Amino acid sequence: MQRTFDDLGTPLSDVTFCVIDLETTGGDRNNDLITEIGAVKVRGGACLGTFQTLVNPGRAIPPMITVLTGISDAMVMPAPRIEGVLVSLLEFCGDAVIVGHNVRFDVGFLNAALGRSQRPALSNATIDTVALARRLVRDEVPDCKLATLASRFRLDHQPSHRALDDALATADLLHLLIERAASFGVLGLDDLHLLPKIGGHPQAAKLKLTNHLPRTPGVYLFHDARDEVLYVGKATNLRQRVRSYFGSEDRRKIGPMLREAHRVSYIETPDPLTAGVLELRYLHQLAPRYNKQGTTWGRYCYVRLTLEQAWPRLAIVKDPAALGLHLGPLPSRAMAALVIEAIHTVVPLRRCTARLGRNFVPTPGAGACTAAQLGVAECPCAGEADAIRYAAAVDMVVRGLTGEPDVLLAPLRERMLRLAAAQRFEEAAAARDRAQALAGAIRRQRMIDDLRGAQRLDLRIGTTRFEFDHGRLLDASVEGMLTAALPLPAPELTPLDRPLPRIAADETLCIARYLDANSHRIRLLHCDGQWAQPLMQLASFEHRNAA
Repeated sequence: MQRTFDDLGTPLSDVTFCVIDLETTGGDRNNDLITEIGAVKVRGGACLGTFQTLVNPGRAIPPMITVLTGISDAMVMPAPRIEGVLVSLLEFCGDAVIVGHNVRFDVGFLNAALGRSQRPALSNATIDTVALARRLVRDEVPDCKLATLASRFRLDHQPSHRALDDALATADLLHLLIERAASFGVLGLDDLHLLPKIGGHPQAAKLKLTNHLPRTPGVYLFHDARDEVLYVGKATNLRQRVRSYFGSEDRRKIGPMLREAHRVSYIETPDPLTAGVLELRYLHQLAPRYNKQGTTWGRYCYVRLTLEQAWPRLAIVKDPAALGLHLGPLPSRAMAALVIEAIHTVVPLRRCTARLGRNFVPTPGAGACTAAQLGVAECPCAGEADAIRYAAAVDMVVRGLTGEPDVLLAPLRERMLRLAAAQRFEEAAAARDRAQALAGAIRRQRMIDDLRGAQRLDLRIGTTRFEFDHGRLLDASVEGMLTAALPLPAPELTPLDRPLPRIAADETLCIARYLDANSHRIRLLHCDGQWAQPLMQLASFEHRNAA
């Protein structure tokens, strides 16, 4: 895919940094106050300007602070109060990246002063030269104090516990650290932000594997020495996401995966949706051993209503049958079991697994099943079921699973509330879980059916044009850019009168969720079928903690 300049990130040579240093009456931002501010604005190694002023704290400066900084009460007496300095300082900083040696100290004091002046806190990005120094030069110095670093590396400016001198020394240190960081492939601002987090990561030496990655959406693949794919992931920014594994990523499997990693390959995509779809196709095809999510589609199942039988029942099946009504694919048998329990709570369908044909005759003297004896299920196998009443119950299930979900969900909600009112909280929670599973399954089915029902669908979101067919992504392109065809084909087309195969469910749901989240940005270009969202939203049974 053709690159744009934006894909290269913000080169450090183009970033404006504002290096700030403060002198204060003490170390507590909530109780101590600023006595001096020094700032230096730099870009591309050149100084763009300086800012320096004493500040009257409105209280006596402790003697030990005067000894340390040389700033006395007499010096700050004619100086402006902080309220009169903040406007000028904010104007000087602008939207530059704020840099400090222990930047949290300086930004913390400034934000405290802004808060006391009823002003919003700083929103600028920040860089801490202490954290960078610990990552890049810790083995060369006894400590990472500014004075130690300035002396060891013979910086042009030396700190003196005065704000401007210290800011100038910190600016010199920043430039030195940026030069050192280049050996880690740090060329952009995002790389510099991430570098301190990589710190002492045991696999930090492998960071060079990411140097070739672009800052575009796409799919990345970790390979071992035999070129076997270990892990597949997607990203809106490939370089930033993959480099994050060497810093903030703490999942248990990531450490062993990085130890085996030998190279990282990638496929650029024009947008995040295409990256998500392509990731799923790779996961289904390769099943990398360090991936879990996206590789369990083989365990998906369906809830089937056996409409071809004289006395239909609900069953969990791995593959859809030619006849009957199917709900799914569902992500697990546990969810399917909850769905069936929810429906059984409302509708007295038979629970037995016997196949009852059209000419079934109950065995004389056969006893009713336990559910029938409790009055919560019909029992045709014992001859204790009315065909007309049973047909009405089946019709209720069909309506609830297709166009009228409240037929099933409303009684479940009433039961849950009734149990809660009676302080039978465990039973109410179980009722909520069953109702939540059923509502989630119906919502999932709606998303699948709506997108498949659109058939051939052509639309635009922002600058990206998408082509879908029965819930499958065929193509994605950006106007004015050369975009390669998808390296893996879409799942096989399934007719609308057949349930969606398990292997295709993840892709269709990925697309449906993305389109739903970006519905306000969609420009519809063509649709062969019908594509619309239901007017009534499904009730939510999600558990909410009391505030």
